[in-house]
Amino acid sequence: MPKRKAAIAVGGVAALGAAALLLPNANASQDKDTAATGTARTLKASDATTLAARLKQSLGGQFAGSYYDSAKQQLVVNAVGDGAAVARAKSAGAVVRQVENSTADLQSAAKTLRAKAAIPGTAWAVDPRTNKVVVSADSTVTGAKWDRLESTVQGLGSGTATLKKTGGTFKTFVSGGDAIFSQVQGGGVRCSLGFNVTASDGSPAFLTAGHCGVAAKQWSDSQTGQPIATVDQATFPGEGDFSLVKYDDPATQAPSEVNAGNGQVVAITQAAEATVGSTVFRMGSTTGLHDGQVTGLDATVNFQSETDPNGVDTVTGLIQTDVCAEAGDSGGSLFTQEGAAIGLTSGGSGDCTNGGETFFQPVTTALAATGATLGDGGAGAGGDQAGAGAQPGAGDQAGAGDQAGAGDQSGAGDQAGAGDQAGGDQIGGAGGQAGAGAGAAQEQGAKHHHRNRQQGGTSSN
Repeated sequence: MPKRKAAIAVGGVAALGAAALLLPNANASQDKDTAATGTARTLKASDATTLAARLKQSLGGQFAGSYYDSAKQQLVVNAVGDGAAVARAKSAGAVVRQVENSTADLQSAAKTLRAKAAIPGTAWAVDPRTNKVVVSADSTVTGAKWDRLESTVQGLGSGTATLKKTGGTFKTFVSGGDAIFSQVQGGGVRCSLGFNVTASDGSPAFLTAGHCGVAAKQWSDSQTGQPIATVDQATFPGEGDFSLVKYDDPATQAPSEVNAGNGQVVAITQAAEATVGSTVFRMGSTTGLHDGQVTGLDATVNFQSETDPNGVDTVTGLIQTDVCAEAGDSGGSLFTQEGAAIGLTSGGSGDCTNGGETFFQPVTTALAATGATLGDGGAGAGGDQAGAGAQPGAGDQAGAGDQAGAGDQSGAGDQAGAGDQAGGDQIGGAGGQAGAGAGAAQEQGAKHHHRNRQQGGTSSN
């Protein structure tokens, strides 16, 4: 096999609004060193992430999360109590906000939800802007299930947790940046390449969603082509949703970049943690390029199991965003304008017409678990943020631990991934119609969907 450039042609059309934001320096800001006066600094999102990591260590048990105020371009740090450490955080240039709930309080709330309300079609994450655990329920959570969930949330107290309804149903979106395909018994599977990486043995590989790696072992860059890559590791459900897939040809050229559509290529230079409030971009082979903000960390999502009608596939440790996605977008790239790899598309609700919420697997966690490094051996887990050198402690990353949440909860690890089960779309059907069983998903809660679409074709639902 000849050397193969692993940036496969994207089938979706990039959204012009998101594409415009990717122009050089479109979101740059000037750092104003006002620490000497104790006033807040104006920071780029990447620099805010670095400062948050430093202050998390400094505050210790007083640290109760942080977020980026994109309008004011400032880092806001939640703190319990006062004292010298809080004063140092203010002098470092952060806005320090006194809050009631500590990290331990919010972690305890998340554990209670996991024990009492792991209902298919539910999700929860910590929102540092409200200093609460925000619990979401999709359209399938009704009747006794809703009563149980509502009672659990009320038991936590209005100052600790809030409950909201979300449109549609939680499901995985199988596809993402560049389309990849696999043939399995009963039909075909479509996912997307997230980021090219180098495996621990030095071989070229890529990351994608874990439910994709559970669904099929071998993957191709075309719907009817021969396999070019084989799954090496896959995690789903449980503590993450990621797969490491190795290219079969060790001479494969796997550039560290994202094809953002419309002729734009974003060089990926490092992996970084998500920061609540920061702007991120998602590339999907179905819906193209879309942008939005990170809204929560350490999110837990309870997908309806596709192997057990009474079961649930729980995934923990995810990034919550208001970026839209649709069937066909799982496994794809979540990244920043500066070229930092942030996440892999897992699942969510809604669509790119009416909006929705989408959850992502953190890239840093996937790299640490698989032993892979970004691209051709560049920064892996914990790599520096672009431009972070302007801030003290630039090597530190604000990890998901910044937000107390559900990341410490055990997932439903005994559930099989649903990628190739009934209810997923079958490749080869007419006009992108869902395969048999997809309709039943509406009554079963969060589902895992595969996109039925020809490579290079017009996206459809």
